[in-house]
Amino acid sequence: MKLGIIGLPQSGKFTIFKALTGARGIKGEERIKKGGQLITTVNVPDERVDYLTEIYKPKKTIYSQVEYLLPPRMTDSDRAKGEKENIIFNAVRTCDGLIHVAKNFQLFGGPAPTPEQDFFKLESEMILNDLMVAEKRIERIKSDEKKGKEITIEEFSLLEKCRDILSEEKPLRDNTQIATSPLLKGFTFLSAKPMLLISNNSDEDEDPPKMPHIPKNVEVMVVRGKLEMEIGEMAPEEAMEFQSAFHIERSLIDRVIKRSFVVCNLISFFTVVENEVRSWTVTKGTSAVEAADLIHSDMKKGFIKAEVLPYDQLVRYGNFPEAKKDGHLHLEGKDYRVQDGDIIRFRFSV
Repeated sequence: MKLGIIGLPQSGKFTIFKALTGARGIKGEERIKKGGQLITTVNVPDERVDYLTEIYKPKKTIYSQVEYLLPPRMTDSDRAKGEKENIIFNAVRTCDGLIHVAKNFQLFGGPAPTPEQDFFKLESEMILNDLMVAEKRIERIKSDEKKGKEITIEEFSLLEKCRDILSEEKPLRDNTQIATSPLLKGFTFLSAKPMLLISNNSDEDEDPPKMPHIPKNVEVMVVRGKLEMEIGEMAPEEAMEFQSAFHIERSLIDRVIKRSFVVCNLISFFTVVENEVRSWTVTKGTSAVEAADLIHSDMKKGFIKAEVLPYDQLVRYGNFPEAKKDGHLHLEGKDYRVQDGDIIRFRFSV
């Protein structure tokens, strides 16, 4: 999963990025700088993976991963060229979802924060950007049709629906059919992406701001960015003390990942082989054969059956044989929909 961090200037995007990458206890952390972009990859903390590792003692444990991308900052040269938001938007187009940081703190002597207004300002810019992309493609298809070239009617129809939605100043994520259409995936529409809205509060402010008009399909959470960035840079024992003092129950990375999975409609399943315990991330509703393909294309080609044991039943019985004897290990075909927490062994032949 790859998430892009966006927000208006001075919203605290960099602070939130540092708070995420500085979180203690996160294994597999890596910071990379590409063309002005800041990218970090972190392991997804999962107690279920820890438990599987403890009982099976594999040589290797592999957690699911999340990549966070912070677009490059706008330079005076970029502004002079009229680039505006294009640099930022182009950077996050390939992301699976967006983390929108809205400022909810007041700088000394500055105006009061307006997080809801800020949200809709950037939302409108994304909608306009998407509208331009849709209209440009529609015109291209019309031109190709006049030249006698073959066109895809379904794509053209979907793009017209996109144009109609966007013309009403509504985001594409409001229409599930449009937002998840495979035919439109290549257009990487910004307003179609799942969104987590972070209200970036001051150190002492735990309360969510009043934002009555924020859409229900946008997940909202409160983060005290500066405070949590500083806590992330502390030694573990000191960090725990500060978390307790400021009523922070879990690290920022834990909370953001959990919300991100909900927003992006993701679940985890696990594989256990002789030398490896591994977590895999898939979209809710993924079939068994699609999950097998994620592991290796040969598994998809030679798919026979999937042996499935719910994680909770493994914990209850302690091992596969006991759970199987009591009827909780079941065989599933290609069309089985993977459930969160499934432990799967794929049977295949090539």
